[in-house]
Amino acid sequence: MLFAKMKAKSRTMADGNSQSPRLAEAFRALRYYNFRLFFAGQLISLVGTWMQMVAQSWLVYRLTGSSALLGLISFSSQIPVFLFSPLGGVVADRYNRHRLLVLTQSSSMVLALILAALTLTHHILIWHIFVLSALLGVVNAFDIPVRQSFFQEMVGRADLINAIALNSSMYNSARIVGPAIAGLLVSWIGEGWCFFANGVSYIAVIAGLLLMHVTPRVVARTEESAWQHVREGARFVATARPMRALLLLIGMVGFFGLQYSTLMPIFADRIFHSGAHGLGVLLGINGAGALWGALVMAAKRGLQGLTRWIAVAACVFSVSLMAFAVAPTFWSAAALLFVVGFATMIQFGSTNTLIQMMSPDRLRGRAISAYSMMNMGMTPIGSMAAGFIAEHTGARVTVAAGGAICLIGSLIYASRLSDIRAEVREMLQLASGTPPEQIAAQGGVRS
Repeated sequence: MLFAKMKAKSRTMADGNSQSPRLAEAFRALRYYNFRLFFAGQLISLVGTWMQMVAQSWLVYRLTGSSALLGLISFSSQIPVFLFSPLGGVVADRYNRHRLLVLTQSSSMVLALILAALTLTHHILIWHIFVLSALLGVVNAFDIPVRQSFFQEMVGRADLINAIALNSSMYNSARIVGPAIAGLLVSWIGEGWCFFANGVSYIAVIAGLLLMHVTPRVVARTEESAWQHVREGARFVATARPMRALLLLIGMVGFFGLQYSTLMPIFADRIFHSGAHGLGVLLGINGAGALWGALVMAAKRGLQGLTRWIAVAACVFSVSLMAFAVAPTFWSAAALLFVVGFATMIQFGSTNTLIQMMSPDRLRGRAISAYSMMNMGMTPIGSMAAGFIAEHTGARVTVAAGGAICLIGSLIYASRLSDIRAEVREMLQLASGTPPEQIAAQGGVRS
């Protein structure tokens, strides 16, 4: 009897020890000095970013009480990503990505501090918010492709999937903490201090970037114009069926599905009567679901099954979003937002990973810019439309209709999964083993 207990205990200890390598594997990108600096700085900065996003939405709603203007503010902040991301991708492929990141992060800090100064001195007007949001969108149009394509320079190709997943986990950790803090600060001392805290938080990421030891990337000199480079990138993503399918699905979810976050102040105030604090709780729980999805992605080793993950996650997102739209109580809505956040992270994280891995280094920035256009670029157009539609039909009907359209698109993608999966494997082989010039000449993998 005693022997049996000792044997069971030793088995339990062995199982516990086996978890350590698995845990270390989930955080393997943190072995790299540069990525550790990036991770720490971004974690602090992103908390401030989420604080500003929540506080800005509440400020607009407090000043105007208009769901249409909530949609327009979201439009003004993200439509520049759609318009300027192709140029941002060219810049990311042609110039030093490390120096560009320092520039974009510094610009974001200045814009946040200007917004804080105007709000704290009670000079803020709605057009100020529109202008500053649009300028931040222009900065993000360059920052996103530069930052995403910089991952491989920090960790290498082998650990790229883990770096992307950990970056997403960091983003969504901040998405939990930031809205919760913002909800409290807005209630206690107003929106201006949230903007100020965001501006100060950029110091952490800028310091991390300056402390990095980066080997300059060799960039081939070219006589081609920026417009020719934009066309080359567009040809690469347009002629490959896997790229087209993934980007169209992301664009559809961005246009019809993600507008629920723009209408969240309406749900928090008019539907559930929970105010700014409730808004922070809803967004925080949504972020917790996304964080869980990011951790699941971080634990994954290899690319096998990602196309199937995308199909399942897109369907789960759509159904959960429709259920959220008709949720009868605050906490049932919050529980459904957790599922929505989880499914969103799985779909977007898997898509980001596949697009980066299917792209050669010289085209990666432009491929990511296409992803940014369909992700962040389509969302503001959908948000603006959703804001106007919600004025007439209500937030519940608007969100439910968006979820239904996303479900139809997700089922179409799932029906073509076998063909897409075969061509993804071919593109991965080309990106890793074929000279970039040959890939560019072929225009990717033709359908």
